Amino acid sequence: MRNPSPVASCVARVVRPALILLACVALLTAIARAEIIEQVLVKVNGEIFTKTDLEARQVARLREQGQRIDLKTNAGNAQLQKLLDQITPQIMVDAINEILVVQRGKELGYRLGDEQFKSVVESIRKENKLDTEEQFLAALKQENVSLADLRKNVERNMIFSRVQQNEVMSKIAMTDEEARAYYDAHLQEFTTPPSVTLREILVSVPTDAKGANVAADDMAKARAEEIRVRAVADGANFEQVAMDFSDAASRATGGLVGPINVGDLSADFRTIITAMKVGDVTSVMRTPRGYQILKLDASTPGVTTPFEQAKDRISDRVFTDKRRQEFDKYLAKLRNEAIIEWKNPELQKAYDAGLKQQKEQPPAPAAAAAAPAKSSN
Repeated sequence: MRNPSPVASCVARVVRPALILLACVALLTAIARAEIIEQVLVKVNGEIFTKTDLEARQVARLREQGQRIDLKTNAGNAQLQKLLDQITPQIMVDAINEILVVQRGKELGYRLGDEQFKSVVESIRKENKLDTEEQFLAALKQENVSLADLRKNVERNMIFSRVQQNEVMSKIAMTDEEARAYYDAHLQEFTTPPSVTLREILVSVPTDAKGANVAADDMAKARAEEIRVRAVADGANFEQVAMDFSDAASRATGGLVGPINVGDLSADFRTIITAMKVGDVTSVMRTPRGYQILKLDASTPGVTTPFEQAKDRISDRVFTDKRRQEFDKYLAKLRNEAIIEWKNPELQKAYDAGLKQQKEQPPAPAAAAAAPAKSSN
């Protein structure tokens, strides 16, 4: 599952830790209450998913993308339809996955206790600086959210998270062999590349409509040679010479350039710089910018973090990959065991397309349910 909706993101913060903005909960709840005729699109083990539910999720996803479009007033709009065609496959996959996981959690007996919900409410009040119960209820009313709506959202998220944790993540482990294999295969991730800090002096070459003429080029080169003599003279301060004579913008900082990753330098420059010692100054070089003189001001070698020091980072990376894979397997098992009755062939096609996209580009698992859903149970 990918891209949790604003409700999911906010409710997840309520549970871990309990932080929420009321507007996030209101976003989908208000839409779900709109006065429209309910049309059942799919049943998942008897639980219905309606046109209202789909539109709520579509609006939420569009808002995540910075699109504030009214689905009713823009019905038939070609641009809107294109956007909906892009986002609906993943929305349907997320919605059905959420329903299945929450159903499984209820089978396992997961419920949101009164004290848990009370703690969530207290956190919401603190986050939104609502000092009294009256202020809190007034804020909910202003956002067209009932206390029951809020509790339902929090409970669904809690159930989703507990199922993911207890049924999948708690059963994942990483061996030292796996960690070492990951380290060896991704050594670059644990290596800081070598870098250099340079100081430059640039003598630009005047040009006209025909480009640089030979005389102007020769004069610029002669001037650069004279400046280099000054820069390397006994007791000379390259930084001050750059400030006094360079035509580059870096003159304001004494010609300072970098730090620069050595790998980012052109092949020719890299050959020159890697052969230098700190304090060395290049000869006058012709570059596209003009005539340039470089001084190696500092050099930092590449450093590879030892395996033992990198183990925690490796554990996080491997665990994330395994969690994604195992959670995808878990969701596939729930889908295979479920009775999914499609009432809308077009939505079924979108759902199948979303599953195909996931197989081609496996997404990271969502940490929370995607949005509130209605139940016919």
